[in-house]
Amino acid sequence: MTHATALWHRFIPATPVVFVFLWSSAFVGIRFGLPYAEPFTFLAWRFLLAASIFLLVAWQLRSPWPSHLSDYAHIIFCGVLIHGVYLGGVFEAVYRGVPVGVCALILGTQPLITAVLVQPFVGEKVSQRQWLGFIGGALGVALVVTEQLDVFGRDLSGMGLCLMSVVAISIATVYQKRYCSEMDLGSGAFLQFLAAGILMLLLSLLLESGHVEWSGEFLFALSWLVLVVSLGAMTLLWVMVKQNAAVNVASLFFLVPPLAMIMMWLLFDEKLGLQAIAGMIIIATSVLLITRGR
Repeated sequence: MTHATALWHRFIPATPVVFVFLWSSAFVGIRFGLPYAEPFTFLAWRFLLAASIFLLVAWQLRSPWPSHLSDYAHIIFCGVLIHGVYLGGVFEAVYRGVPVGVCALILGTQPLITAVLVQPFVGEKVSQRQWLGFIGGALGVALVVTEQLDVFGRDLSGMGLCLMSVVAISIATVYQKRYCSEMDLGSGAFLQFLAAGILMLLLSLLLESGHVEWSGEFLFALSWLVLVVSLGAMTLLWVMVKQNAAVNVASLFFLVPPLAMIMMWLLFDEKLGLQAIAGMIIIATSVLLITRGR
């Protein structure tokens, strides 16, 4: 075993922790970047830059490319779902005034939707203990974000975009597990980001001005979302989907809203009270029930 391989095996147990932290930090990037660019324009830059980097990675590593047109179709469809539909909906919802916490509340239901989908489409069974964990996790997420939010009275179109996003990422997680488990991370990620980038570029040309204010805050947000989230977090997500049960991977998304709220509290002085802390404890317990449910 080489030194690099040994380091990788040591890192594997920490993968879920690193993934949750990186994925949660995306909400901070949204807060920093959206004042300086419209959502589809912002995402077009992000995805096309990420695609360029993954193309270089695929070329440097001599990554294999899909051997059949159907493989290309599965990979691109999954990429459009998780990048284009999911993130496009989230960015547009926040841009329309839906608070990050409300988005987190709705997106926190993703593990429940995934649990419903995995048995008929992937063949994974969900035990009674895992269902208990899913219900507890959803309640914990609600406790974390509802103490400071008035969900009602918000822009209904923005709320609908959040619902569309959570359905998209739930389907994408299961779809990736079933049809793209053999996808090479270099060439596959390039195809997915390229497809999503083209979609965002078309939406930007059709619906937005395309103007970007190239401030320091925007450059920081764009760099963070491309290098840390798109390259780092997404790679970890696909590695976990490939190596673990889809149910266990989906359960990690319960941890994203509370961690995102902690980041907002530290960086933007948003409220974080005893109710949210109680919700975090419930979420952590629920994730343990799910991951050790068998």
